[in-house]
Amino acid sequence: MKKVFIDGSAGTTGLKIFERFQNRADLELLTIPEADRKNLDARIAKVCEADISFLCLPDAASREICEQLPQTVRLLDTSTAHRTLPDWVYGLPELSKERRAAVAAANRVAVPGCHATGFITLAAPLVSMGIAAPDYPFTAHSVTGYSGGGKSMIAAYEADDRPNTYDSPRQYALGQKHKHLPEMQEIAGLAYPPVFNPIVADYFSGMVVTVPLHTRLLQKPMTPEDVTKAFADYYGGQRFIHVMPYGQLPEDGTMDANSLAGTNDLEIYIVGTAEQIVLISRFDNLGKGASGAAVQCMNLMLGLPEDTGL
Repeated sequence: MKKVFIDGSAGTTGLKIFERFQNRADLELLTIPEADRKNLDARIAKVCEADISFLCLPDAASREICEQLPQTVRLLDTSTAHRTLPDWVYGLPELSKERRAAVAAANRVAVPGCHATGFITLAAPLVSMGIAAPDYPFTAHSVTGYSGGGKSMIAAYEADDRPNTYDSPRQYALGQKHKHLPEMQEIAGLAYPPVFNPIVADYFSGMVVTVPLHTRLLQKPMTPEDVTKAFADYYGGQRFIHVMPYGQLPEDGTMDANSLAGTNDLEIYIVGTAEQIVLISRFDNLGKGASGAAVQCMNLMLGLPEDTGL
């Protein structure tokens, strides 16, 4: 039985990981007294006792504890602190066989951000397969439930006295400084960061990320059907990423953001015309966008089927 510790189990992602472990008879979940939650020495001792640990902490706190830990300790970090560092493996195993193997063998795995997951699963194959050049002018917009903002945003949205402005979708990070942009650029293999428009809306969890393409700017002449086939080949055999048949949309022609809430699945839809193509990824910001992805990577690191407990 493997010992697992969650440093930061009181946060939104930590709580979700904790919930996913309640029926895992193959794991022993180590805990720490409430009084020691901010005691660095006590936390380090637990991490060193565990076979594998999750860091569900703010960036600064994650960096602080990592500086004190030996390289032999196996970690999964859900913060943005280490996602673009060369000595950490980015935890999106579906991107390639090599990345999957690297995740399984790693001692340090950085769990992707939710917005980044949706964008990278769409943009990275385009660049990798030579459909779009690294300097293609990518844009993306991403709609997420308010749980994506953590405990403080959840409390704000669920407060009785919340402002009326919370009733409608709200754009944020308008200055193009969103914290996921560095990983979106690096992991997708882009020469420049995308123009990114995140939006938070009045529902708990689930998200939709949309990437539009102008076919005249692509390196290869491609129709939506061509792109669908290319993506189906790229993600063929994946357990959690599903490329939907070309043109498949809900019966009413709309795309809701929360149909996959509570799952670790990610659906990719590709629609459009010979001139303009729209790529859409739909998933749960708390699932494949956070805790589910973390557990999936842990399973691979422990040599287990990746969907164990998911």
